Amino acid sequence: GQALLEWAAREPDWNLLGIEVYQPGIGALLLGAQREELAYLRVLEGDAEQAFRSSFQPDSLDEVRIFFPDPWPKKRHHKRRLIQPAFVHLLARCLKPGGRLLLATDWAPYAQWMLEVCNAEALLSNLADEDYVERSQERVITRFESRGERLGHEVRDLAYRRC
Repeated sequence: GQALLEWAAREPDWNLLGIEVYQPGIGALLLGAQREELAYLRVLEGDAEQAFRSSFQPDSLDEVRIFFPDPWPKKRHHKRRLIQPAFVHLLARCLKPGGRLLLATDWAPYAQWMLEVCNAEALLSNLADEDYVERSQERVITRFESRGERLGHEVRDLAYRRC
């Protein structure tokens, strides 16, 4: 929620929506929005894939940001990862042409997975000269990122544009 609150404070003309399953996180986000008087910030409680299926029309979003999703590092849990081919296709369809998909992770194998999945999506083009982009100044450093850096994990950012 910290990153979303800071994004909302920087972009008061945007309508921003966060999707979260963790109720304490939702509570903290709503308290922060109230404290900062961010009336244009909304939160959906629930599964992101279901929210994208039921709440958004094709070609309706300017940008989607997914920062530090759970990497589910054990191989038997990879099916639980948020970034999957079907979900990325759904995201791409919801983005307006020219819209951006921004991702970040501090787990190298997940970064490689996200890169492969997103590069395989025909509706998206990678904005990086190489595989990854430099961290944008738009993205605040979250506590997940700080923790990963303390543990020696290299943070990788990915950026895509809807064709």
